Amino acid sequence: MPINKGKGKKDGLQKYNVRVNYHTDKGEYKQIFRTAYGLEAAKELERNLNDEINNKEIINKDEKVAKKFTVQQLFDEYINIKQYEVRETTIAKNRQNFNYYILPKFKNILIDKITVASLQQWKLSMEQKDLSLNSKKQAFSDFRAMLNYAVKMEYLPKNPISKIGNFKDKMSIEPEMDFYTSQEFIKFISTAKKFAEERQAKNQDLSEWDFYVFFNIAFFTGLRKGEIYALKWSDINSGYLFVKRSITQKLKGGDRETPPKNKASVRTLQIPLPLIQILKEHKERQGRSKYFSDDNRICGGEKCIRNTTVKRKNDMYAKTAELKIIRIHDYRHSHVSILANENINIQEIARRLGHSRIEMTWNTYSHLYPREEERAINILNSIA
Repeated sequence: MPINKGKGKKDGLQKYNVRVNYHTDKGEYKQIFRTAYGLEAAKELERNLNDEINNKEIINKDEKVAKKFTVQQLFDEYINIKQYEVRETTIAKNRQNFNYYILPKFKNILIDKITVASLQQWKLSMEQKDLSLNSKKQAFSDFRAMLNYAVKMEYLPKNPISKIGNFKDKMSIEPEMDFYTSQEFIKFISTAKKFAEERQAKNQDLSEWDFYVFFNIAFFTGLRKGEIYALKWSDINSGYLFVKRSITQKLKGGDRETPPKNKASVRTLQIPLPLIQILKEHKERQGRSKYFSDDNRICGGEKCIRNTTVKRKNDMYAKTAELKIIRIHDYRHSHVSILANENINIQEIARRLGHSRIEMTWNTYSHLYPREEERAINILNSIA
C-alpha cells in the first residue's frame, strides 16, 4: 500500500500517488489508485481507502463506476501504475505515442464506448500519416497494452482493438543496413585520431580524445550509445568490460542513469587487444587531471559527452575521410558484420549485443552471414 511522490504541486502542496491493493471475495487481486496533495492528506486518503475496503464498500463502488472511465483517465491510471514496472525511457515513449497519436482522437471517449469501427477509423488515419511502419506498430501496441490493462482490472469485458490487428508491412523494401568494413573503420578512426592529436598540440585540449575513444568502443564492442555514455573506469577489470548501466539524454531535467535495456543487457565482455591499448592511453590522459577518479565516465570524465556533439563529430570525421556517413547505431551493425562474416555463432553475437532473445538477433542480422548453399550441396553430393 505505497504512497509515492507524483509530479507537480497544487497550492504549494506536493502531489502524492496512493495505491491500495486488495482481494475481492472471489480471491481476485485488484488495485485502487488515487492522488492527493500533501503528505498528510495522502496518509488520510490511504486510511480511508483501507477502511472502505475492510467494510467492503469500495469493491462494489469501484465496479459500478469502472466503465465511466474516459480514455484519458484510464491512461493516467495505467501510466502511474506502469512507472513502477518499466524503465523511465519506456514511460517517456508511451507518453509520446499517446499524446501524439491516441489521445487527440479518444481523450474524452468513455472506454466502454470505444468501438471496433472507431478503432478501424483511427487505424486508417494513422495509415495516412507520414510515419514508419515501426512507429505505427508501436503506437498500436501501446494502445493495446493499455486496453489489456483495463480488461485485467475488469473495467472492460474484452479488448476491442484485438479484432482489427496491428499494422502490416505492404511488401515494402527495407532500407539496407549501413555499416563500415574493417578497412573503412580504420580510415575513419585514423581521421578521428588526427583531429584529437591536432587539438591537443594546438590548445592542450584533450576533449577530442573522448570522441575517438567513443567510436572505438562502439566498433569493438557493439555497445549501445547509452551504455557507452554510462561506462566508468571502475567498469574495467583484468581485460573485461562490465556493462551495468545506461544513460539517456532526452528526458526533461537532464541525463538519467538507468539499468541497461533488459536483463540480458547486463553483461561482461572481453576487451579486444587494440581497444585495451586505446583505453590504457586514454586513462593516462584523464589521469593527469586532479579531479580524476575511477568513478569518472570513460568518455567525458566528470560528465558524459553529448548526443549532438557525437553526431557532429561522426559527420565531420566521415566527410574528412571521404567516407559515407553512417548513424551512431550503425557502429553496432558494423561490429556484428565483422563477426558474422567470420561465422561467429549467432548466440555469441546475441550475448555481446545484450539481446534478450536470439530470434531478435537472427531476424536482424541473418543476411550478414555468408551463404552456405554451395557447401551444403557438396556435403549432400558426397553421400553415396
